[in-house]
Amino acid sequence: MIWKRAVTLQALNAMSEGNMVGLLDIQFTRIGDNELEATMPVDSRTHQPFGLLHGGASVVLAETLGSVAGYLCTEGDQKVVGVEVNANHLRSVRSGRVRGVCRALHTGSRHQVWQIDILDEQERLCCSSRLTTAVV
Repeated sequence: MIWKRAVTLQALNAMSEGNMVGLLDIQFTRIGDNELEATMPVDSRTHQPFGLLHGGASVVLAETLGSVAGYLCTEGDQKVVGVEVNANHLRSVRSGRVRGVCRALHTGSRHQVWQIDILDEQERLCCSSRLTTAVV
């Protein structure tokens, strides 16, 4: 297991209240030994003007997962901040919920790199994202 902080899904979802994560109804759904998962609706909150999942909303889901996973890999007063994020949008989604799966590529003492894959309800890859964080 890579996590250094003990946390529950209930606690992660409580952290989402009153900020963009809660506004977009991102829900943490699974804490595995080496991965973190969350879902996000594809609806009027996350659509772009043509009725498809907005690429920026996908990036919010990816950065949320990577930042929280990064925090869970720190100790004490340490926190993480995003340094760079990229996303390849591979498939459009019109409705339902997408699921983000976050896995560590590197968890160093100063920097971390996270791979976040976003899948539709048919388990098709919609977005592949990578987040680099700095530990502060």
